[in-house]
Amino acid sequence: MDLDLRKLRYFAAVAEHRHFGRAADKLFIAQPVLSRQIKAFEHELDCELLVRTTRSVELTAAGEQLYREAQRIFDTVDTAVRRVQDADLGVRRLVVAFSTGLHVSEAIREFSRRHPAVETDVVPARWREGDAPLRDGRARIGYLRRPFDESGMRVIPVDIEPRVVCMPAAHPLAARTELTMADLDTEPMLDIAKRKTTSLEEKFELVASGHGLVLVPVSVARAYVRPDLAHRAVTDAPGTETCLVVAADNRDKLVSEFLDIALAMLRR
Repeated sequence: MDLDLRKLRYFAAVAEHRHFGRAADKLFIAQPVLSRQIKAFEHELDCELLVRTTRSVELTAAGEQLYREAQRIFDTVDTAVRRVQDADLGVRRLVVAFSTGLHVSEAIREFSRRHPAVETDVVPARWREGDAPLRDGRARIGYLRRPFDESGMRVIPVDIEPRVVCMPAAHPLAARTELTMADLDTEPMLDIAKRKTTSLEEKFELVASGHGLVLVPVSVARAYVRPDLAHRAVTDAPGTETCLVVAADNRDKLVSEFLDIALAMLRR
């Protein structure tokens, strides 16, 4: 069966917004048209993708899987188009992927100062993506957090990032400035294995709604500051290792130079 990319984009918009009206507005089509297209898509795939109620739209297990696949498909198409355009214009480009909360802007500025003729760009390594931007060609260098699939990759450790616990702002533990793992022993934690969230926004929405606490790297918590959430240091929580990552067989001098610049700046 050939996959209808137009209907896939319609589905992805609904999955992103969890709302037919907002998705229809983004797509510039009428909501009833969008609803009919999604129903037709489900019929073609012979599976239910969405659970509709009067107030919300949720993804089924099949819908969650298709949404992840859709993001990869669109990313691959966009990357291919950009490469074709770069080849036509003779553009040299270096793209860096980064995990949420990690920053490579200083290294990119220094690299661009030394190589003004090279175009630089960044792509986010989204929640649960790990090393995907390196494997599908969107990026040549990654600034990522472990764990991810390291096969075929050269991994250069950079730092150990502390983790914090995120909780509703009204939670009793939010009155403390720091905690230990023992303080969390009796607290319900968000079950990431069972609740396979498709984005960090969804994860933090569940935390704010009282579904459980969650440990995250401190830079992730800082990237999602909101008034109904609090994050507190957990002094004995194991940290998360950050790394620079490239394909093991990459011998590009520009990539090597960027790695040298990034390491010097990130390890300061």
